[in-house]
Formats: sequence, structure tokens, C-alpha cells
Amino acid sequence: MNLALKPIKLKQKSVIPGFGITMGFTLSYITLLILIPISMVFINSAGIGFKRFWEIVSSERVIASLKISFGTSFLAAVINVFIGLLIAWVLERYTFPGKKVVDGLIDLPFALPTAVAGISLTTLYAQNGWIGRLFASMGIKISYTPLGIVVALVFISFPFVVRTVQPVLQNIDLEVEEAAACLGASRFQTFYKVILPELLPAMITGFSLAFSRALGEYGSVVFISGNMPLKTEITPLLIRAKLEQYDYVGGTAVAAIMLVISFIMLFVINFFEWRASNRYK
Repeated sequence: MNLALKPIKLKQKSVIPGFGITMGFTLSYITLLILIPISMVFINSAGIGFKRFWEIVSSERVIASLKISFGTSFLAAVINVFIGLLIAWVLERYTFPGKKVVDGLIDLPFALPTAVAGISLTTLYAQNGWIGRLFASMGIKISYTPLGIVVALVFISFPFVVRTVQPVLQNIDLEVEEAAACLGASRFQTFYKVILPELLPAMITGFSLAFSRALGEYGSVVFISGNMPLKTEITPLLIRAKLEQYDYVGGTAVAAIMLVISFIMLFVINFFEWRASNRYK
């Protein structure tokens, strides 16, 4: 009688504590710091009724601020995709004096207080500023216009694209590009057919991070925008203005509609990121 010996499976030990402890900590952390604060915005907004809520969020001033915030944030994120890709390419594919210094400067917007950045950019791009006067001679005004908001948002959010694209560029084997060149591919075809598919998911991730960062920005924009209602007033500033006037209902209503639109746009961006990741697997 032959008895089959079943292999004994030993339970693998993890370096960190077990699943139950780590999952409990994760859910508690997310609940306390994210879910509860966000849910309070919707709970406070729901108490005023749909009719009053719609009156607040559909007012001309709120609609104008939402257009400015989402429009400038989207444009800044698109610009940063191209700027960030170019900077990451230079840092990873070329060697030049001062490369370490340039690479370190990329993270400066993370460390620099946003209010300081806003004051500096406003001074530089004002009509009598060092850079602003050059554009003013061509009839282009930057500070206190939506264009100035885009400049500020590009400044504070471009490191996200650089830092998400850099690791992918490091992992792309140069031999793949050389093989494409040996097979007769031009430089453009090599980039478009070989390199870009590898970079696309990281570029979309960088776009998402830059867009999210720009959408919630306040400190650097409040100075350079001029804060003119219906023209250069961003939604975060409008929310603060309502709270300073003790209009807590109006502030939470505007915050709620901004959160809803943000969730929808981020969901769409993440969907395209998922498609780009699975398309080239």
C-alpha cells in the first residue's frame, strides 16, 4: 500500500506584522485622516437641501471660479508633462557639469513655502518686473491674469512629472533603442514606438499628481492672481472668503461640488493610466 506523502507547507513569515494588524492600521489611518474629514463636507452640505445647494454652486461667481481653477490646473499639468519629460530626459541621458545641482533644484518647489513662491513670481512677472516688463513691451500681461495663475501652478507642480518619469527612463535599456536603430527606425520612430509606450503610464501618473497639486494650491496663486471675482478668483480663495464671512454653508457647498468634480476627473485620468499600463503588457 503506497501512501502519497503530501508536502508540508510552511507558513511564510513577514518582516512586518501580520495582515490583520497592518490592515487595521491602514483602514484606521485612512478613515481618520481622509474619509471622515471629506464625509463631513458632504454631510454639512446635505443639511441645506438640494435647492439651496444648487443655488449656491450655480451662482455666477462660483461657476467662474471653478472654470478658472480647473482650467488653469489642467493647462499647467499639460505643460508640465512636456516640460517634465524634457527635464527628466536631459538629467538621465546626458552628462554635464553641475548635473547634481540641477537635479537637486528640481525639488525646490517642494521645500519652498508657497507664499514665498507667490511673492517672488508676482514681483518677477509684474509689468515692472524683470521678466514681466519684457512681455509688457509686447502687450502681454502676466501678473493678475489667468496666465499668471498658470505660471504659478506650473512652478509648484512640475517636479511631480520629473520624479515619476525619471525612474522609468533609468530602467529603459539603451540596447533596445540601439536594436531599433539597427532595424532601420528613425529617431522619431524609436521614441514614438519604443520609448513612449514605456513612459506613457508614468507621464499620466505625473499629470494626475501635478493636476491634483495645482487644483488645491492657494499660497502661490493668491498673490499673482489679483483675486478679482469673475476674472482671476480661484475656488480655494472663494471658499476661504465665504468662511471668513461666517458663511459656512456656502463654503462647504462650494467645497463639496469641487470635490465631486475632482473625483470624476481623477477617475477618468486613472482609467487612462490603467489603459496605458495594460495596452503594452
